[in-house]
Amino acid sequence: MKQYPYLLRILSFFLLVGLIPLSHAQDPSTGATKHGNARFFELHASFLKRAASGPAGVVFLGDSITEGWTKVPDIWESAWGKYQPANFGIGGDRTQHVIWRIEQGEFDKMSPKVVVLMIGTNNTGNDSAKDIAVANRKIVAMLQEALPETKILLLAVFPRGPRNARGAEDPWEMKMKKIRAINNELAKLDNGKDIRFLDLGPKFMSADGTIAKAIMPDQLHLSPAGYQIWVEGMAPLLDEMMR
Repeated sequence: MKQYPYLLRILSFFLLVGLIPLSHAQDPSTGATKHGNARFFELHASFLKRAASGPAGVVFLGDSITEGWTKVPDIWESAWGKYQPANFGIGGDRTQHVIWRIEQGEFDKMSPKVVVLMIGTNNTGNDSAKDIAVANRKIVAMLQEALPETKILLLAVFPRGPRNARGAEDPWEMKMKKIRAINNELAKLDNGKDIRFLDLGPKFMSADGTIAKAIMPDQLHLSPAGYQIWVEGMAPLLDEMMR
């Protein structure tokens, strides 16, 4: 029995230094880091540096689908270069990671005209559609508080197909059901002014609801052709919001 206070002190130490994640780290509406993921922290640091280095007209905020713009630099520059764009996408991010990044100042030293936000697909395996939508609403509110002069272009979570990338059957139909429910909620945030909602999903899907591998080779991430579809579908609204 006398050992318990000592063990509690050891446990408290590990919690403090982050070797044991806190239980709330999985709450999609509570900011969380990726413990032990050096790349996450490196990219976050690079975003802080980018924010302090000069103006950005438009910032793309999201997960690996957003980060994937770095693989198609020619399309990125041709489509968005005129707006001094910045890419704040990190592969594997969930809503809680984006919340943490905003809390840690990624937008404190910048004032873009538009933030393009898409986040949530990585939450669909564990969180409910309702909770993911609530987390998205929180992110939008945080952006509005941090950037009162900035418009938000809120993208519907992109569709996805069956994946076996990790050697196990992917419950993609369950995830797509959540994505549809999430997007139905996100559409309600469009106020026709400083928050606009855009659903590009139908542009990626065939008439039978499948997604061609030429567009999403792994049924989640976009090919160059997929990013070109993104450009063509979003450019008119972004151009309008940038004016």
